[in-house]
Amino acid sequence: MKVQQIYTGCLAEAAYYIESEGEAAIIDPLRETGPYLERANEDNAKIKYVFETHFHADFVSGHLDLAKKTGATIVYGPTAQPNFAAYVARDGEEFKLGKVTIKVLHTPGHTMESSTYLLRDETGKDYAIFTGDTLFLGDVGRPDLAVKTDLTREDLAGYLFDSLRNKIMPLADDVIVYPGHGAGSACGKKMSKETEGSLGDQKKYNYALKADMTKAEFVKEVTEGLVEPPQYFPKNAVMNKMGYESFDDILQKGLTKLSVRAFKAAWEGEEALVIDTRNEAEFAKGFTPGSIFIGIEGSFAPWVGALIPDLKIPILYIADPGKEEEVVTRLARVGYDNPIGCLDGGFEAWKAAGEAVETLEEVNPAQLAELFNKEKINLLDSRKESEYMAEHIEGAVNFPLDFINKNMHMLNRDEKYFIHCASGYRSVIAASILKSRGFENVVNVREGFKGLQLTNLKRTEYVEQATEL
Repeated sequence: MKVQQIYTGCLAEAAYYIESEGEAAIIDPLRETGPYLERANEDNAKIKYVFETHFHADFVSGHLDLAKKTGATIVYGPTAQPNFAAYVARDGEEFKLGKVTIKVLHTPGHTMESSTYLLRDETGKDYAIFTGDTLFLGDVGRPDLAVKTDLTREDLAGYLFDSLRNKIMPLADDVIVYPGHGAGSACGKKMSKETEGSLGDQKKYNYALKADMTKAEFVKEVTEGLVEPPQYFPKNAVMNKMGYESFDDILQKGLTKLSVRAFKAAWEGEEALVIDTRNEAEFAKGFTPGSIFIGIEGSFAPWVGALIPDLKIPILYIADPGKEEEVVTRLARVGYDNPIGCLDGGFEAWKAAGEAVETLEEVNPAQLAELFNKEKINLLDSRKESEYMAEHIEGAVNFPLDFINKNMHMLNRDEKYFIHCASGYRSVIAASILKSRGFENVVNVREGFKGLQLTNLKRTEYVEQATEL
């Protein structure tokens, strides 16, 4: 028996590969099929099943393409109603994979079709659970992401309480927990950075598995501190349920290289959005006027999903040479299936053609501190509200990047704004969006809060961050 976790840091997402006696199963695959096909080929194994723990909201799964290429059966837990050929399993149903068994445990709560898969080894011993978004290390899945349901988040939290106590907690302490996400995912409030652990440890240390906790206490604690989920979540969940275009077709279209002239024509003719995916420091030195920055080196896909409301908008992009396939892949992972090409030769080609170039004004932490202590300036903190509440510069206004589209009306285009985040990535995204919307007097604070902490600026008293949302 072989069990491999395939972890993708950009989405803080874990997919799984299980193989026994030449038969393989994939749990919660990402959009691109390559990593799973390669593993199966290395083991000379046939992918027999694609197990989905639920209809994911934070990414588009690869179940359809993977099943089409391998002939594998797509399996969901009870109550799922996919709009394509799939097997909806019964609670407790078992699937043979070589010499091992995978048992379905229906664990509603995160969503109503959410299921946990229990892996039993060659001897029939409970070996591991693949919990999806039901149970994380240090946390549980948030109960407010289900699409098209009459149930409240409190109702779903109640189901989750019962699922955990009736299906998961009775299992042995030495069972390995393989969750669907780790720290950084918006599917939970405050997950551990670890991506696997024992169920015994979770019973000891996970707040949601306290043995003496009442259902009412659980519901209160699990729903406390939730913020509005990223706008693309319900849209991705619908795509996962209803179906989508083949990733191979999206990749072929998105890798089209356009000359400067063709790029400009597509920008205007298609009313496309232009995303610059280079490093934030390079972007600040010079960029195409009207483009927005979302760097591929950061949490690119989740920020695209949070900030671009229209999943079908034509997207043009600027990338460092060799990064084009990564950009298109990450866009597709969160459902942006309409990239129409990239600038051939990248930003250097734009400059060499003599096209207009804009720069982003920046200051370092010391310069910002000097200005802030001399006069009243507008300092925007673009971190999440939970980060801001934990500690911030006195006088700074919280302006979370997550909700920039909703909160932009609060700003005055005639005012000058200095923007910082934690380290400089998010603030450049925010500044680029504001500049693209007509805010000319925007200044990025390099190094962000990490740098500002080293100045003489007054900060609020530190309070431990209760949530990462």
